[in-house]
Amino acid sequence: MSNTTSTQFTLDSSFFPPCTVNLPHGLTRDELLSFPAFKNWISTLQYNLSLQSHPSHTFHASPYQLRHIDVQSVDWFGKRLGFVKIQAEVKNEKGEWLPGAVFLRGGSVGMLLILQPDDVQPGTEIDKHVLLTVQPRIASGSLALTELPAGMLDDGTFSGTAAKEISEETGLEVPESKLINLTELALAGTTTTPSTQGSKPGNSANLKEKLQNAMYPSPGACDEFIPLFLYQKRVPRSQLDEWRGKLTGLRDEGEKITIKLVRLEDLWKEGGRDAKALAALSMYEGLRREGKI
Repeated sequence: MSNTTSTQFTLDSSFFPPCTVNLPHGLTRDELLSFPAFKNWISTLQYNLSLQSHPSHTFHASPYQLRHIDVQSVDWFGKRLGFVKIQAEVKNEKGEWLPGAVFLRGGSVGMLLILQPDDVQPGTEIDKHVLLTVQPRIASGSLALTELPAGMLDDGTFSGTAAKEISEETGLEVPESKLINLTELALAGTTTTPSTQGSKPGNSANLKEKLQNAMYPSPGACDEFIPLFLYQKRVPRSQLDEWRGKLTGLRDEGEKITIKLVRLEDLWKEGGRDAKALAALSMYEGLRREGKI
């Protein structure tokens, strides 16, 4: 980590007024501009700020502008840029400002893995179970936080430590062709339209903000977005019972990450500390009510 500013540059001419960027020691302009999380954040913000030019936008009379960025610190994952902490100055001509502290880490993936015994009638919700992970999460101060499996979608395959543990402990592989994008289905047709109240129908038709089809767990301070996927599989009841007994004992063997099998109807409380689990459950139930899954 470093917070000693040593370099300054100005973002490209598409920003008005010009936006200067202060860099800490050890971080170059090209490294920041090629960082996927920064590229996504800056392009999203720039586009949504541009919507203020529309007469029906909430902030049209006194639009906010990105004027300055201080990169306060960075974390490196080996030679790869991992996390970036910035302070963005976003204010209007009246001197009114918007909170601009941002922790840039980019997107990840959450996976709702539902297993059902194959002796149950298909198409029912009877005896469905969910696989959760239990692992240390130092940011929360926990050594055993229960949550939905999370990781990356790498080359079309759900990967990462959680997926590896699931595969190793259960032999369950998650094929790309069987994934259902819950967030994409749930958010289809929804819009974020920052128009003034009382604007005439049609006046705000072009004010749809650019956002990810994903859940934002902490948008007050972090850019992280999480698309949530569903994978359902019917398995022999004997295998489900075997996993239930086997997985329970792994924590006693000193495993850092273990797998926990819970009933679907208990997910709201078993995963109640995990925003991914609660969001996935909510979308799953909503999409089922609408007959979309």
